[in-house]
Amino acid sequence: MTIPIRNLLGTELPIIQAPMAGVQGSALAIAVCDAGGLGSLPCAMLSMAAVRDEVAAIRAATGRPFNINFFCHVPPAPDAQREAAWRAALAPWYAEAGLDPAAIPAGPGRKPFDADAAALVEAVRPAVVSFHFGLPAAPLLARVKAAGARVLASATTIDEARWLEAHGVDGVIAQGLEAGGHRGHFLADDLTRQPGLFALLPQIVRAVGVPVIAAGGIADARGVAAALALGAAAVQVGTAYLLCPEATTSKVHRAALASDAARHTALTNLFTGRPARAIVNRLMRELGTMNAVAPAFPLAVAAIAPLRTAAEARGSGDFSPLWCGQNASGCSARPAGELTRALAGV
Repeated sequence: MTIPIRNLLGTELPIIQAPMAGVQGSALAIAVCDAGGLGSLPCAMLSMAAVRDEVAAIRAATGRPFNINFFCHVPPAPDAQREAAWRAALAPWYAEAGLDPAAIPAGPGRKPFDADAAALVEAVRPAVVSFHFGLPAAPLLARVKAAGARVLASATTIDEARWLEAHGVDGVIAQGLEAGGHRGHFLADDLTRQPGLFALLPQIVRAVGVPVIAAGGIADARGVAAALALGAAAVQVGTAYLLCPEATTSKVHRAALASDAARHTALTNLFTGRPARAIVNRLMRELGTMNAVAPAFPLAVAAIAPLRTAAEARGSGDFSPLWCGQNASGCSARPAGELTRALAGV
């Protein structure tokens, strides 16, 4: 089912900038909104005070609709034995860098949507709220909808799309296997169940009665047109925005995206504990892209952080999560507004 994008999101263009935690803030969202697309603010790594500040910055800069995004994972119970095994697995690289694994600090958290976040949504009343890894509990979701927000959520399979529709979303984001960053799966963690976008998209369009947004591997206007031709109401693009000046992408990440290394990506759980697509780097080659020793999401982050910091200080991305989809051909250093209009073919 397709409906005019203005009816779904209130935007002029069928382009949603993917929320990308750790590589963007309000500046990227503002630029996309001003160009006629839907800018997004990732909130999972931010305190509620920081989210309020970023939303205030967006509101001060543009009157256009915007999206705020949250994770819906279930925080795992700490597992001392698994954490010790993880630190032991990383010990050779700690020794090489002259770091003490016993002094690992707490890493940045990824907080799931909760009552505090629902209260924030009620206070700031964004046009759109999107979720990754399923949906929050029904009472929390009801509060989001009562605040007037359109609700979007990611599906990696037809079953997930049907589940999301049954639980009240206004639109389903069909995330193909090509997409960079974290898989949005939540009903099953079998990665073989996630098809590529252009296999998944038409099946989800047929399976649900709500609008479908295409995500994964879309890098230019031709990709956007292809997704729309297959029934998408809009597309969500992430990787292509990573080199824009408004993004906060690190120097080592930008260098990797602009190099031939971006042609080789893989799903890995090493950086957070949950499968996510990134450019293959030293850690992924030497430890294996998927390793059962890595703690559950997001507990793997803490032990990786010191290695990442030390390597990036040397100008190396050997231990950095270089998030990237399978198609980095759209990456360039042009302003995000210009990219947004180019994706829409205007």
